[in-house]
Amino acid sequence: MRVRLKGINKVKTTLADGTSVTYYYAWKGGPRLPGQPGDDEFISAYNAAVATKRQPAAGTLQSILNGFQDTTIWADLAPRTQSDYVKLIKIIEQEFGDFPISALGDKRASNIFLSWRDRRAKKSRRQADYGWQVLARILSWASGRGLVPANPCEKGGRVYKQTRAEHVWTAGDEDAFLAAAPAHLHLPLVLALWTGQRQGDLLKLNWRQYDGQKIRLKQGKTGARVEIPVGRPLKAMLDPIRQRIGHVLVNSDGQPWTPDGFRSSWRKACILAGIKGVTFNDLRGTAVTRLALAECTEAEIATITGHSLRDVRSILDAHYLNRDPRLAENAIRKLETGTEFPK
Repeated sequence: MRVRLKGINKVKTTLADGTSVTYYYAWKGGPRLPGQPGDDEFISAYNAAVATKRQPAAGTLQSILNGFQDTTIWADLAPRTQSDYVKLIKIIEQEFGDFPISALGDKRASNIFLSWRDRRAKKSRRQADYGWQVLARILSWASGRGLVPANPCEKGGRVYKQTRAEHVWTAGDEDAFLAAAPAHLHLPLVLALWTGQRQGDLLKLNWRQYDGQKIRLKQGKTGARVEIPVGRPLKAMLDPIRQRIGHVLVNSDGQPWTPDGFRSSWRKACILAGIKGVTFNDLRGTAVTRLALAECTEAEIATITGHSLRDVRSILDAHYLNRDPRLAENAIRKLETGTEFPK
């Protein structure tokens, strides 16, 4: 007899050695199940997980948290974002799962949630803000559906104020990395600097997306489609190793990177090169900075990196540009060009 198990979450992944495996979970964010569907061990583990799954009491925030995870909004989130959300939703469940929906309209509710964020901020301000952001987004969805009387997390600002203004890769950082890092990590550096794309999208990039002149990809986080002309330094690295199929970025064994494997190798390479204070993620902002220094317009930068114009403006204004003195020099040269001096 065939038994249909409801809610099974099937996840395919590639291990560090290139082996493709499939993992099964009782539901999205649920416990991993051993064996294969149909095995006695698998079914027993599934039944045990379902039996212990928390059932939301009517009229509590738990029902809203569960409902959000059954929406198309949730389904459209990138797998990594879903994973991050699940961790935070579990924390929210522990704190507010039995919070009455009717109490969300009380003026005191906002203070209750802000106090929770403040307690979390003592350990990590960034994580406190992220948890607040997730809760606010879920309540915003529920408010739009008329499922809650109010969203007490609609406002509140942030407690994490640090920017990445000082965190850009300098030419010296780039030279030091290329001199010390293993050869198979050189291409990820140059690819990130010349495309301004996120780590996840670059790790997934395959040779079919490069035609010898341009790289075309759909960003996993935003869904934005970008078409990037390939600059000469990047083209010089891509063309000699260009293939018909397969991933562009591979590890020392020639296998596609796993996200964890790449982060670990990158971190070790940075230590070896003596690079501190910048991460791979900062290469995206560094690319924006370099494009601006090359006198690209905000629209031109956005076309390449996939940012919105507002985000490009925000990055240049507050996060990465850091008032680079070369911009001032460029401005004076432009002023000199257009100024008639007395003889």
